[in-house]
Amino acid sequence: MGKLRVGVIGVGHLGQHHARLYASLPGSVLAGVMDIKPDRARLIGERYGAPVHPDLKALLDQVDAVSVAVPTSSHHAVVKACLDAGVHVLVEKPIAVTSAEADELVELARKRGSVLQVGHVERFNPVVRAVRPSIGKPGFIECHRLSPFGERGTDVDVVLDLMIHDLDMVLSFAPGPVEEVRAAGVPVLSSTIDIANARIAFGSGCVANLTASRVSMTRQRRLRLFQRDAYVSVDYHTRQGVICRRVVQSGEAPKIEVEQVQGGDEEPLKLQLDAFLHSVATGTPPAVSGEDGAAALTLAHQVLDSIGGFVRRHTEPREG
Repeated sequence: MGKLRVGVIGVGHLGQHHARLYASLPGSVLAGVMDIKPDRARLIGERYGAPVHPDLKALLDQVDAVSVAVPTSSHHAVVKACLDAGVHVLVEKPIAVTSAEADELVELARKRGSVLQVGHVERFNPVVRAVRPSIGKPGFIECHRLSPFGERGTDVDVVLDLMIHDLDMVLSFAPGPVEEVRAAGVPVLSSTIDIANARIAFGSGCVANLTASRVSMTRQRRLRLFQRDAYVSVDYHTRQGVICRRVVQSGEAPKIEVEQVQGGDEEPLKLQLDAFLHSVATGTPPAVSGEDGAAALTLAHQVLDSIGGFVRRHTEPREG
C-alpha cells in the first residue's frame, strides 16, 4: 500500500504540528489543510507544501484520513462529517463535548468501518511506555497536571481541557468500574472551572486522586502509582521515572530496589500519528479507540457532576 493521503482540519496551536509530522512521516503525504482562518491555513499549507482547501467537503474529497484539531465544541460536527464521507479520523481529546455525542461517533465509525482514534497523547509518552510493563494492579494513583493560565482551551473547563489526560491514563490501567466520584473545583480566571480535584474509587479497590489546574505559577505533569510491592513515579515533562520494588529473598529481610527510568527522545505526537497511520493501513484497532475516548469523557462528566454539587453547596445562601 502506498502513502496515505492525510489532511489536517484546524491548524492552530496543535494542528500545525500534525501537519508538520504528516509532511515528514514515511507512511503519509500531507494532502491538504483547512482552517476557519484562511490566512492561517495558507501559512501552514505553504510551510509544509500542502494544498489549502476552502471547505470541509473539498478537503474530504482528497484524503484517506484526517486529524481533527478544531475547538472541542466543534468536534462532533466535524468528525461526523468526516466519518460520513468514509474518512478515517484522529480527533484530539476530548472526543466530544457530551457522552451522547461521543457514543454517536463511536457507533458511526463502527458502521462505516472507519478508524476512530482519540488523541490522548500521554499514552505515547516514552516514559509511560518504559514503566507500563511494571504496572500490575494499582491500589492508589495520584495525578497532578498544573499549568499557567492561557486563553487557549478555555472554551471548555479544566476537567475536559487537562484532567481528561489523566482520567484516560487511569482507565488504561483497568481499575474496574467506577463506584464513587467526589470532586471539587472553582472558576478563577475564566467563566468555567479552572482548578479541580477528584477522588475516584473503583470496583477493584483502587482509588485515584487527581488534581488539574490552569491557574498555577509553574507547570507540572506527574503520575504516582502504588501497588502491592511496588511504587512507580512518572514525570511526563522530563520523561523521567522511578520504579521502587520490594524484593524478598529467602532468609533475608525485605529490600527496596530502586530503578531510575529515562524515556527516549521520540516525540509523543509523532508516535501517536505513526500508530494512527498503522491502524488505517492495516485495519487493526487503534491504540486509543473511540470507546476509550468515550469512557474518559463519561468519567470526566461524572467529575463535573460532582463539582456541580460542590459549587451549589458553597454558593447557595444559607437559611437563618
